[in-house]
Amino acid sequence: QVQLVESGGGLVQAGGSLRLSCAASRGTFSTYNMGWFRQAPGKEREFVAVIKWNGGSTYYADAVKGRFTVSRDNALNTLYLQMKSLKAEDTAVYYCAAGIPGRTWSKYCSGQEADFGSWGRGTQVTVSS
Repeated sequence: QVQLVESGGGLVQAGGSLRLSCAASRGTFSTYNMGWFRQAPGKEREFVAVIKWNGGSTYYADAVKGRFTVSRDNALNTLYLQMKSLKAEDTAVYYCAAGIPGRTWSKYCSGQEADFGSWGRGTQVTVSS
């Protein structure tokens, strides 16, 4: 089973940018559809974005569409989340997750946690207004 470690979080001013990374080890990273989720204080974890195993398709939550970009480098076993025009409401712990094989693409895009099997521990992103 793939193991995931996020990095790149930090404190940034509103309007700024950050790039998160998710390093994968064990398992075959290049075969997994990968997702990003986030959990703000006092709220449930929510879906942010998903990318196909080959990087050929992506899908975003409405809240981040046009501001965030998910990408991957299968040669480096790494997933990325480029975040721009950050807002205070983007403050959250960000998690990467590996999709459970065998689901349809639309299932991954529905952003349900149950369709993702391996999770990292998260990285904190704080946006000051």
